[in-house]
Amino acid sequence: MTVAPFDSALFGALLSDAEVAAELGDAAQLRAMLRVEAALARVQGRLGVIPAEAAARISAVAEALTPDPASLAEATARDGIPVPALVGALRAAAGGPAADHAHWGATSQDVIDTALVLRLKPVLDVFDRRLAALAQSLAALADRHRRTLMVARTRGQQAVPTTFGLKAAVWLAPLLRARQRLDQLRPRLLLLSFGGAAGTLAALGDRGHAVAEALAEELGLGLPPLPWHVQRDGLAELAGWLSLVTGALGKLGQDVLLLAQSEVAELREGGAPGRGGSSTMPNKANPVASGVLVTAARLNASLVSALHQALPQEQERGGPGWQLEWLTLPQMLVTAGCALRHAQALLETLDVDPARMRRNLEASNGLVLAEAATFALAEHLSHPQAQDLVKAACAEAKAGGRHLVDLLAETTDAPVEWAKLRDPANSLGTTETFIDRVLAEVKGAGYGKARRG
Repeated sequence: MTVAPFDSALFGALLSDAEVAAELGDAAQLRAMLRVEAALARVQGRLGVIPAEAAARISAVAEALTPDPASLAEATARDGIPVPALVGALRAAAGGPAADHAHWGATSQDVIDTALVLRLKPVLDVFDRRLAALAQSLAALADRHRRTLMVARTRGQQAVPTTFGLKAAVWLAPLLRARQRLDQLRPRLLLLSFGGAAGTLAALGDRGHAVAEALAEELGLGLPPLPWHVQRDGLAELAGWLSLVTGALGKLGQDVLLLAQSEVAELREGGAPGRGGSSTMPNKANPVASGVLVTAARLNASLVSALHQALPQEQERGGPGWQLEWLTLPQMLVTAGCALRHAQALLETLDVDPARMRRNLEASNGLVLAEAATFALAEHLSHPQAQDLVKAACAEAKAGGRHLVDLLAETTDAPVEWAKLRDPANSLGTTETFIDRVLAEVKGAGYGKARRG
């Protein structure tokens, strides 16, 4: 296994996400940093901060320059950051008087942080699009199975009747909130970083704010009230959001794992024949996608603490916390992308077995109707009396294998509609209302098309 399985030729297809990773690699980072340098030169040229000829030359060279990341590696190890070497390459390529005006008034962190934000924009669009697709898939699943009876389980034990449609709606609801949070997060995250050496823009004199304002507009980013060199809450909020997304998908995956157990067999991962095969047991078809969802949830839940460790930055600009972000945030982004990808594939091939769900529900001999029986009897007896009666009948049903409702009907002359009580479909409470409310959110939010920030 490589140090980073995300980059592994062996494990990458399972644990990484090519579309997200493409925005996080060396080539993408260098392109984004050069984009910042080009934009900075253009706005400074328009504002008369640097000569217009120099600005045009720097912008053109920066947009065309494609340095080999390996050529900057030694200097990056020496300086601790890649910007000095990159700016050196930009100045060398620009040549003449223009070279002196490249990177004018900026600092390395301005370029690195702004380049990160520029790369985050398309990544967030990917997440938004995938969340929208997942919402549609889960909404369809919830609607299709709104009356598919199954047993609800609490703390691992059979509890009361429910429907698979409600379970799918429960999977769906936090993803709807995740998409809402993403809309709220964007303006706090997608901000220009431009403060110069120590957050004062002193090198630009009284032109600093004008340059920052124009640069933010040029790059399509928000302009914060002041530079955020040591205010890392936006990235920490993003990390928290990523963990919430993978946590919600992990819940889905955990449920599928449990319901796909051989003894339960209410769900099964689909896909290509032979998927999830064992090296030694021909009988096995191991769940793959659902397991990755649980792994992703646990990994991001662990990594999010590192982004919070990066919050206490030193003085006006720090170093260790900044590097900690470099080590952690890309992993969280790729992990979230991986989870969203696997979740969609899982839902597209998920095999639901309503007949097995019904058999498992009925296997309790009516014990899952104990709550319903208690409240039906409580209309004619005191609630404690009803509870005692049902509890005794439950013990007898477990011991003798008879149906709970039959035992109760023989035990009491309370005028309960026993036939109606015996049908689990009559003990679903407001299940369909809950499903309808979640589906209304999907419909009202216009999930047919992903939004872009």
